[in-house]
Amino acid sequence: MRRERRFGVDASSPLSGVNSKLNSVVGVSPRWRGRLLPRIWRHHLPLLLVSFVSVALLYQTRPYPDILSRASFATAYPALAVLAITLLIGPWNLLRRRSNPVSSDLRRDIGIWAGLLGILHAGVGQFVHLRGRPWLYYIYGPTEHHHGPRHDLFGLANYTGALGTLLLVMLLATSNDLSLRRFGTRRWKQLQRWNYAAFALVAVHSFAFQGVETQKLHWVLTVAVCVLAAVALQIAGFIKQPAE
Repeated sequence: MRRERRFGVDASSPLSGVNSKLNSVVGVSPRWRGRLLPRIWRHHLPLLLVSFVSVALLYQTRPYPDILSRASFATAYPALAVLAITLLIGPWNLLRRRSNPVSSDLRRDIGIWAGLLGILHAGVGQFVHLRGRPWLYYIYGPTEHHHGPRHDLFGLANYTGALGTLLLVMLLATSNDLSLRRFGTRRWKQLQRWNYAAFALVAVHSFAFQGVETQKLHWVLTVAVCVLAAVALQIAGFIKQPAE
């Protein structure tokens, strides 16, 4: 009797069961081949490359003596830029008269990288100033003139950054098909609209730290371009939408 052979493995061999499972999970899974694998090649790998190169270049240009300060600076501007791009895609589709679905893989994948860069920046940033005493980012120290929560520019920058990071964590945690199915289209979209609040908080955080660190004009302009581009295109898309 002729034995069936698949992919060079005897069907009666114990290895055939393992091969079948691997084949179904990885090799020929329609979902893997049809959607996830193309997203990795078309979206995630280019975003990884662009993020790595931009962070590395900014890191190398900084004259700061320590790693944490350079890493905080190097992750700040790419995180803001990628987050701004997530707000450009929807109105751009409206202006180009293209379909603007509730969820698109490109917008979601860019949002994932915006969340990753933002969270990385926030994590590193907690150790840049006041080394070993991160709570003083949010409250005044015993030797300072004020007491309680900070209400200076440094405090504004830190509170808005912390709240923005919490929103990014929530957005990142729900940027998947499982959350979309669980919450339903309407509730999921309502959750994802918190991206506007996250961007507003991050924008205030960015401008505040330009003052705290007395950054040079070209970095202030970089923040301004990212923020104004997102706001301008959002307004244009809002105006265009009722006419469609």
